[in-house]
Formats: sequence, C-alpha cells, structure tokens
Amino acid sequence: MAKDFYIEILHQDRNCGARYGYLHTPHGTVELPMFMPVGTQATVKLLSPEELKAMGAGVVLANTYHLALRPGSDIVREAGGVQKFMNYDGPMLTDSGGYQVFSLSKLRDKITEEGVRFKDPLSGDRHFFSPESVMKLEEDIGADIAMCFDECAPYPCTKEYMKNSVDRTIRWEKRCLAAHKREDQALFAIVQGGDYADLRQYCAQALTPLPFDGFAIGGTAIGEPRITEYHEVSLTVPYLPYDKPRYLMGIGSLDMMFDGIRKGVDMFDCVLPTRLARHGTLMTSFGRVNIKNRRFERDFAPLDPDCDCYCCRNYTRAYLHHLMKCEEGFGGRLCSIHNIRFLIHTMERARDAIKEDRFLEFAAETLARFGTERGC
Repeated sequence: MAKDFYIEILHQDRNCGARYGYLHTPHGTVELPMFMPVGTQATVKLLSPEELKAMGAGVVLANTYHLALRPGSDIVREAGGVQKFMNYDGPMLTDSGGYQVFSLSKLRDKITEEGVRFKDPLSGDRHFFSPESVMKLEEDIGADIAMCFDECAPYPCTKEYMKNSVDRTIRWEKRCLAAHKREDQALFAIVQGGDYADLRQYCAQALTPLPFDGFAIGGTAIGEPRITEYHEVSLTVPYLPYDKPRYLMGIGSLDMMFDGIRKGVDMFDCVLPTRLARHGTLMTSFGRVNIKNRRFERDFAPLDPDCDCYCCRNYTRAYLHHLMKCEEGFGGRLCSIHNIRFLIHTMERARDAIKEDRFLEFAAETLARFGTERGC
C-alpha cells in the first residue's frame, strides 16, 4: 500500500451509489468524483499546466507507452519525475501503455506469457513490454498513481479468447504487484472481462483481495455499443471494494460519466474534449456545437453563457468561428480550454448534487439540456 494515498468517502447519495469524497495523494488532495484531463506525452494538447490548475484540474494523466518512446523514462526520472518535468503542481497518473500496445496490432508481435514485443512507429526500433519492465518505467516516470500492465482484449471476441485474456491479465497484474517497489506511488489493478458477467466477476474477485491501492474498469469504449458499455460497468462495480478508488478508463461523455457516478465510480479520463476541440466541436450546456458552422459567423455572444472558462468570459462565438475557419492555433487553444473546463465544471456541479442527495435529478436535467440522449 502506498504511503500518503487513500480515499475518504464523505457522503453517498441516498438515492443511488454516487459518492462524494477526497482522494489523498503525495501531491495533494482532490475531490471525487472527477474528470481527469489526458496529457499523453506529459502535456495536455495546446494547454499549459498553469491553465489546467486555473480551470480546477485535479489528477492529470500521462502515458507510459509514449513517454517510454519519447523522451525516455530515464530522462523523466533525471528531471525529478513527471510533475517536475512538465511543471504540473498536482497529482498525476500513468496508464501502463497496455491499451496502446494492444490497439496497435499491426506493430506488435504475438502476445506471450512474458509480455509483448512491438515496433516503434517513429524509429522502427523493437521494444518489449512485460509487467516487470512496465513497472520500472512507471516508477521512473514517478506519477502518484501507476496502472498495472494488462491485456485489453478486442470487442467482439469469443468467450474462450476472453477467458484466456482475463487469466493472463490476472497473472500479469500479480507480477506487477510483486515488481512494484515505490512506496510513494499507488498501484491500481484493472478489471477486464468484456461483456461476460461471469468473467467480470471472476477477474474482480481474483484481484480485489490483493493489496492494490485502487481498481479500474477496463475494456470499455473500445467499439462496443453504448448499451454494452453501460452493462460492463454494472457487471464490475458490485465486486469492487467500497474503500478503494474506482476508475472507469477512457470515458469522457456525459452519459457514461453520469452512469458511472450513479453506480459508484469516482474517476474518469478521456482525450475526447481536446480531440473535439481541435476540430472546432464544443461541448456546451445546450449541446454539442460545431463552431465552424456558418451560423456563428456574426454571433457575438459568448460561446456558453453558463460557462465560467477563460474562453467564454473573453471571446465571442464569431471570433472562435473566425479562428477555427482560418486554422489559427489560438482557436484550438480556446476551444480546448472550454471543453476541459466544461467537464471539470460539470463534475463540480455533480459533487454538489451528490452532497444534497439529488444526483439523479441533476444528471437527468443536464442531459436534457445537452440535447441528446447520449450526451457526448
């Protein structure tokens, strides 16, 4: 168990599983539930660490796979760890890189019990990731939370394939636990199993007795129907400990986050807000909009009158439209600031609703205003 790392649940909504509390880490305490911006290569695209702090970001993610390739985990270690390297004054989490290795199927060899050998898409060099080598990389990078190396099985796949994948994931995560030595770094296990109820239960029950500091729900949002994503969360949460953080990986749409919060999930992350922003798509209180649309050409109102972000306080829809049509970098920055702040602010309001036992009403009202059932 990591030093100075624990969850403190202060209130659970009396009408559902939504819970409010604190996550204590060596780099500060943050409130739950929360959305975590993704800084894959030790940077959230187009934004500065100071801007992230100003908009209320708590935990920020970086990715082990990408940092291992560039600049190298040894350089991050020599800099004093990822927080000092990127000058972010707050908690951080590193994904193990497992999803990237397995999603880049054309660049990797066959998965073996020892690990995965893959080709660097930049240099062409060959690399090998095993549970032990990934733990060394994550300890070098030095985030407050490290994720175990697991296998993210494709969707769809046969039950036989998924069972073998889950068994390998369990063995690998036990190896991660044995190899992980940093006492100031938490280690989260990842529960897999696809949409097979018995395999989700089997994986969770094999991992939760072990001294991990938190648990993640993996293998969602990888191409399955939305109803299946909901189902996978429902199959997993009941088997996760109440007194450990619960993290739903790769989720940034309102409907999925609200569904997860309702069921007792604490943490979410996704590249969605910044990816949308770079293409001029904005998440607002009245729905998703494409700011490049001609109807914004002479619209001199703030982007979202309900938003308190730097973009909405200082610039108009017409100016954003102009910047994005001209492909000016400042437009992408402003749109990214807005989308990240929109999700962080939504989580702030969700926490207030939980404390007042009205989360279900808040979620329904927010999605209705957003204007789509999926809320993404």
